[in-house]
Amino acid sequence: MAATYRPPTIGLLAIITIFAFEAMAVATAMPVVSRELDGRSAYGLAFSMFLTASLLGSVLGGLWCDARGPRPAVGTGMGLAVAGLVLSGLAGEFWLFTAGRAVAGLGGGFMIVAVYVVIGQAYPQKLQPVIFGWMAAAWVVPSLLGPLAAGLLTQYVSWRLVFYGVAPLVLTAVLAIWPRLRQLGVPQEAAVPAPDRRSGRSRALRGLLLAGGVLLAQWAAYEAAAGGTAVLYPVAAAGAVLALLVLPGLMPPGILRLRRGLPSVILTRGTLNIAFFGAEAFIPLMLVASHGIEPATAGLTLTSGALGWTIGSFIQAKVGSRRHRLLVAGSGLLAVCLALLPLVSGPQVPLWLLMAAWTAAGLAMGLALSTTSVLILELSPPAEQGRNSSSLQLADQLGGVVGTAGAGALFTVLHQPGAAGDSGSYTVIWLALAVFAAAGLYTGWRSSPRKPTTATKEEIRSV
Repeated sequence: MAATYRPPTIGLLAIITIFAFEAMAVATAMPVVSRELDGRSAYGLAFSMFLTASLLGSVLGGLWCDARGPRPAVGTGMGLAVAGLVLSGLAGEFWLFTAGRAVAGLGGGFMIVAVYVVIGQAYPQKLQPVIFGWMAAAWVVPSLLGPLAAGLLTQYVSWRLVFYGVAPLVLTAVLAIWPRLRQLGVPQEAAVPAPDRRSGRSRALRGLLLAGGVLLAQWAAYEAAAGGTAVLYPVAAAGAVLALLVLPGLMPPGILRLRRGLPSVILTRGTLNIAFFGAEAFIPLMLVASHGIEPATAGLTLTSGALGWTIGSFIQAKVGSRRHRLLVAGSGLLAVCLALLPLVSGPQVPLWLLMAAWTAAGLAMGLALSTTSVLILELSPPAEQGRNSSSLQLADQLGGVVGTAGAGALFTVLHQPGAAGDSGSYTVIWLALAVFAAAGLYTGWRSSPRKPTTATKEEIRSV
């Protein structure tokens, strides 16, 4: 908060605070939204569509930031985010609500990549872990007030006010950082040429194909799981194959070979997001629909996870070396927490036990995800900060899509409306997601850059 850094710090914290409030509020209101708009069978689609559109926004935003600086991406993202929130609030059918979430997700993709580029330009490397810790702290107030406010509005007024209320806050947050963005130019050293137009067009096309493939796969999977024709399964497979074919071109080289360093950092980010956000989307639904808990009370579980995330982020800021070990620790802790969820989420178990488990899961995410944010800037040259930040956000969003859409497909197949508690479908979801968290143990360990080899006697003699 020194004079040099105070303006961007306040602006960035304002943006993250609003994003946090939106995430907490929407997750709390969703069980009621899906019931009123008859969208229970496609519950996970509202989350995954937001993230699918964010995929495209992250790709385009990364290109735009590398070519023009972060300011245009922030402005465009703000406009799209506000439009999407208003559209969701006005929706009279679930498909229109989902479309609004997609528009808001596109805007969020633009903005979050720009935030990373601003951090890379405005802060020296030694302060970057600190600002990421502050950004995690920006979730505290929204996590305390967001679920409660959204739950009370949903219970006693209307869930639509949740979306209408967030829209002007997005505008206010962007205006707080807008003057500072004028001072930030293209995030490249003068000696580094700008990306050529052909490369930019190719990356943008890949981003469009990735988003299209993911959209096709999840739509067909949901329709097939809901009782559609058998031909939808090959359609879903085709969408998944398309996404897998174009994804490597949007990631650092070696991503599919689990190469050490940057590729493994991004893979770890993806697997953790699959596990955490897939579970988080269905915890409020389980508590409200199966256990009969009020939305405001169910939202307290999300609050506990956000508080744990904040604590984990502050812990990682104190670690100076061998940061990849935090990725291993976070992955292991998250896997254990998800494996324990079936034991602490039954209707006869006190709610505080579930909250304790989810607090530990949030702690794991705070340790690991804040560390990946630091490593991505540490391992990226200035000319590639926008591109690599975009790749990291793709891992974020694609992980969220796979987690929520996969959990949603399992829920659609296993859900038995007449069954008391319906705990079996949630147990399968928790355990399946725990496997993805455990995969981060390996990719997290490989996130450490390869050590340089010792020079041979001949090489030393030649020097």
